[in-house]
Amino acid sequence: MTVLEVAAQPWPYRFDPALTALVIIDMQRDFVLPGGFGSSLGNDVSLLGAVIEPLRRVLEAARAADLAVLHTREGHLPDLSDCPPAKRERGSPALRIGDPGPMGRVLIRGEYGHDIVDELAPLPGERVIDKPGKGSFHGTDLDVLLASRRITSLIVTGVTTEVCVQTTVREANDRGYECLVLADCVGSYLPHLHEAALDMIVAQGGILGWVGTSGDLLPALATLATVRG
Repeated sequence: MTVLEVAAQPWPYRFDPALTALVIIDMQRDFVLPGGFGSSLGNDVSLLGAVIEPLRRVLEAARAADLAVLHTREGHLPDLSDCPPAKRERGSPALRIGDPGPMGRVLIRGEYGHDIVDELAPLPGERVIDKPGKGSFHGTDLDVLLASRRITSLIVTGVTTEVCVQTTVREANDRGYECLVLADCVGSYLPHLHEAALDMIVAQGGILGWVGTSGDLLPALATLATVRG
């Protein structure tokens, strides 16, 4: 067993790479790129776009180190049968879930906007979890998949920090997974909520998990990739 340690809050995060997965949450065009659903809500999507480059470096390093990689996409069936009315009707966006938009129907599976940005596109063999809600465990087989691979540790990235990322971390914590959230690889349209969500994760001695950065993690992954040759 190989155990790696990286600097993090509230204390160093230790993990066995063989039992660890990189989870990339909802890095979809509808959320991250101009003209998508995020823009229709009046958000500055550049705040999410800033996550792409550090996350791309982490993804490349995880692949080189042979870590399991999982991607998630939030979205719904074309007939919206899995989209509660309370979700579709919330707020006052210019576009609602299922409406035609510049990238196809908003947050509908199979549409261009629903898919992951090119820079982080999944490789063959990397599992993509399609989820109907905020949390990655709700309405999916993620827990079964992780258990089948004996995964116990999750390196969590993606968007948005205070919604889908934090919800996933809370779900994972309840199921016994040890989560490290990379602060520069998660993002929010609302910076103050980004910071608050990270604070919640490490509060009370890491009640939900750990928070580090890509700069903390990359050297450890590079060393592992070199050892594995």
